Amino acid sequence: MAGTAYGGGEDSIDTRSICLIRETLARHSGLADFAFAMQGLGSGAISLAGTPEQKQRYLTRVASGEAIAAFALSEPDAGSDVAAMQCSAHVDGEHAVLNGTKTWISNGGIADFYVVFARTGEAPGARGISAFIVDADTPGFAIAERIDVIAPHPLATLRFTNCKVPLSQRVGAPGEGFKIAMRTLDVFRTSVAAASLGFARRALDEALQRATTRKMFNQTLADFQLTQAKLAQMATTVDSSALLTYRAAWQRDQGRNVTREAAMAKMVATEGAQQVIDAAVQIWGGMGVVSGHIVERLYREIRSLRIYEGATEVQQLIIAKDLLREAAH
Repeated sequence: MAGTAYGGGEDSIDTRSICLIRETLARHSGLADFAFAMQGLGSGAISLAGTPEQKQRYLTRVASGEAIAAFALSEPDAGSDVAAMQCSAHVDGEHAVLNGTKTWISNGGIADFYVVFARTGEAPGARGISAFIVDADTPGFAIAERIDVIAPHPLATLRFTNCKVPLSQRVGAPGEGFKIAMRTLDVFRTSVAAASLGFARRALDEALQRATTRKMFNQTLADFQLTQAKLAQMATTVDSSALLTYRAAWQRDQGRNVTREAAMAKMVATEGAQQVIDAAVQIWGGMGVVSGHIVERLYREIRSLRIYEGATEVQQLIIAKDLLREAAH
């Protein structure tokens, strides 16, 4: 997400390009998609709201692969409810002093820098949060715990103990952290849908390959109407997810607010991909649950996408609140 001046290919964030890349990577490797997405998410706030100096220092290194980025928003008691954030930062001369814990942080423990969101108290709730860039070697910063999950990705809990960072490391104005985080997530929430789409397309391909070659009762699995109905539902789910995903991406690239559309895309694409992949496992039968098999790997990969960057239930709340707000006017 770096501009051309900082080693990137474009001067603006092209959501459709990000979605196409994530869909393609996810189709072949969930880990490759994860690495790409986390570089973008970790540097996204700097791209959107960073100073020229911050962009020069960090985005050029991200674009060249010299630095790994991370986005530190979630906490033990503040995941989907960002306004409940407890990690704090207070000003001490020319520095901000951070104290608190972040968890479920992707690239935790391997990142060179973290964009950390902390409560600074300019206003109650979400309006009193600011963003800071914290280098991994900053005194007072530590990796408290590595987190192992079913699809092996680098995750960790971070701890900040009187961690001092220069105020020049603040991203955006004081109290604008929540707004910056949501702008970043609006881009990547849509791309989560695209990654899910890549997983689903691969699962459908694998299911078709199995169904057309597996012999059963003197015919192939694909000759059974039950199998055909399942394949038809899988294909329809994939296409409906694609339409919602690229609608949201296109609208954002046109400069529109896509909070509702991105939430719809993420909800439908992640839930749909889970159904498609589950159906592919069923079509593969016993082979589908063998460790290391493609559909078994997809089954583990998709599960977390229904949770991170806002669980499905949170997307439902976002959609409903937007509908009700619109209806009230």
